[in-house]
Amino acid sequence: MHGALHVAKTGLSAQDTNLRVISNNLANVGTVGFKKDRAVFEDLLYQVRRQPGAQNANDAQLPSGLQLGHGVRTVSTQKMFETGDLQITDRSFDLAINGRGFFQVVQPNGEIAYTRNGQFHLNADNQLVTAEGYALQPAIEIPAGTVNFSVGVNGMVTTVVNGESVEQGPIELADFVNPEGLLAVGQNLFQETAASGPANVLEAGVGGVGFIKQGMLEGSNVNAVEELVNMITTQRAYEINSKVISTADQMLSFATQQL
Repeated sequence: MHGALHVAKTGLSAQDTNLRVISNNLANVGTVGFKKDRAVFEDLLYQVRRQPGAQNANDAQLPSGLQLGHGVRTVSTQKMFETGDLQITDRSFDLAINGRGFFQVVQPNGEIAYTRNGQFHLNADNQLVTAEGYALQPAIEIPAGTVNFSVGVNGMVTTVVNGESVEQGPIELADFVNPEGLLAVGQNLFQETAASGPANVLEAGVGGVGFIKQGMLEGSNVNAVEELVNMITTQRAYEINSKVISTADQMLSFATQQL
């Protein structure tokens, strides 16, 4: 195969992956607590025909070599955990984290998952749950007859029942040494991995984690204009690699016609 054909093929594949990442970001521009991705690329192995610093026939040192690359590949996708814009909703069960940290929820299999989506609801047992019905951990139960529900910036939940103020316990936040190492499993949830390190559960506002804001939600951190610019750049890069394939094909066609 003509070398340029293979290199251009890897470029097309990489830009196709990049476009898929961008499209997922744009699709989730309105998803509460969504964190955008970016594709990470690296060049492939090189064919070294002349080693840099080697001696030539005249015993002179080569200042540079002859190295031919084999293209590019997508090595990873990286989650960007910058805090999104906080949006005021004035709904008591809407909570946002201003800073680092994740809410903890219990999945049906009993495992703990982590989320930045603080759009909570009450279930039939008067417990705070996600839209999928996953209970907040530690469990927060709202007593029957509650006339007021408030959450402090430190996560302490306070209810007023029969005119008496009662603390129901704190909403604790989990933090990780490397949040980018978390496994995204959908439904706005992440799971702990060896790359993320173990969860460090703390009170809100302590140990570097953020404060909890009641009546607010964290929006997606996707910048639509930035993603559209990235999409145009990706499209042009795809077209250029397509042009390389077309040019290599014309060169091969010319060679076969002349020989």
